Amino acid sequence: MQATGPQEHQEEPRLVELCPVEATLAVIGGKWKAVLVFYLKRGGAHRFAELRRKTHGISERVLTRQLRELEADGIVRREVFAEVPARVEYSLTEYGESLGPVTEAMCQWGKAHMAVRTA
Repeated sequence: MQATGPQEHQEEPRLVELCPVEATLAVIGGKWKAVLVFYLKRGGAHRFAELRRKTHGISERVLTRQLRELEADGIVRREVFAEVPARVEYSLTEYGESLGPVTEAMCQWGKAHMAVRTA
């Protein structure tokens, strides 16, 4: 039997029990992850400060945590450039790019919802 970390061991059986929507929300659920994926899909690579400016109301701590979780799930790539001062950029992986239709559908639904609510 192959050894796994405690988190992997606990997560795997749970993923099998999830419906597909739950599995998606396990990766991009919450207030900020889908928004971050949307901005990275629409605007390409971003630096940390750019993402923070675009996601109004997010704290530095929460942004860091959300980006780390997306990176751990294989959605976001973190690239550190050997420059002084150091430069770090975040972009979507190929796997992360596959979420484009999901965030685009959310965007379209959100526009329709806002139109209904303001009419």
